[in-house]
Amino acid sequence: MSSRFAPRPTRTTVRGGETAVPAGVPRQATAVRTRTWKPPFPLDLGVTVGPLRRGPADPTFRTTPDGSVWRASRTPEGPGTLRLALRSGTVEAEAWGPGADWFLDRLPTLLGASDDPSAFVPRHRLVAATARRRPGLRLTRTGLVLESLIPSILEQKVTVDEAYRAWRLLVRGHGEPAPGPTPNLYVMPDPRTWSLIPSWEWHKAGVDNKRASTILRAAKVAARLEEAAAMEPVQARARLELIPGIGPWTSAETVQRSNGAPDAVTVGDLHLPGIVGHALANDREADDEAMLSLLTPYEGQRHRATRLILLSGHTPPRRAPRMRRTDIALL
Repeated sequence: MSSRFAPRPTRTTVRGGETAVPAGVPRQATAVRTRTWKPPFPLDLGVTVGPLRRGPADPTFRTTPDGSVWRASRTPEGPGTLRLALRSGTVEAEAWGPGADWFLDRLPTLLGASDDPSAFVPRHRLVAATARRRPGLRLTRTGLVLESLIPSILEQKVTVDEAYRAWRLLVRGHGEPAPGPTPNLYVMPDPRTWSLIPSWEWHKAGVDNKRASTILRAAKVAARLEEAAAMEPVQARARLELIPGIGPWTSAETVQRSNGAPDAVTVGDLHLPGIVGHALANDREADDEAMLSLLTPYEGQRHRATRLILLSGHTPPRRAPRMRRTDIALL
């Protein structure tokens, strides 16, 4: 198609220069802030921020064919949208909304600048081989607790498909459209909105009363829980576990993302012990105790070790049936 038929871009002045915005984009979407950052280490953008995505249709996270990653969050300064792209070893970041500067100020930490993989020493051939193939793995640190805690609560004792569906319905139904030019990206509800979701909406999303009640308890003390992002992982987990309904599985899944915790190994998982057992000892029947024993050489770095094992693709073939879908009407 001739270029004369293409919409003429407008320009908006931003920190660091100008950016082209297609005609027809709402005015508020053009208030973009930008930053570039060249990490002093190899970075695999997708592998590093991938754990923040809750399923292929996560309304707060999107990847695009050009390799960009889009993420919408509720920051301490308000809703924000972040777009990341890695070009020739340099991260190009754009951000929109009240949380834009908060996002950009913490960009290196989000992408693993506070992570120290040099402390990790592979003790198994599989782990060593994967570490060599994945030098760009860094442990992300979002500095945000509730956005990882709530979807982790939704994942308790159900299939991942059920949990992803619940997250999708609740965020789209009760969150708000993310600032910026990308449609169908949403910021999760604020704590007060979570507390006002009626019981039938939880039921429609497939969330039983136990998980819904845990989320409501967390929302009531959201500010105290968010403080955990600045704590050491052990103390952060202890604070989260003061909330009834939040145990070791949920706290580990949260601080892995919010605090970049390299040793927060997930226990109580249906599949992880068998995966670790199969990879390190050819024991697909391993339980939590056996998994922790196998991970003893990685004390202080056990979460990183499990990430590498999962990235290796060396998982046991399924023999047992998957977890059955839950009918909350029977609970």
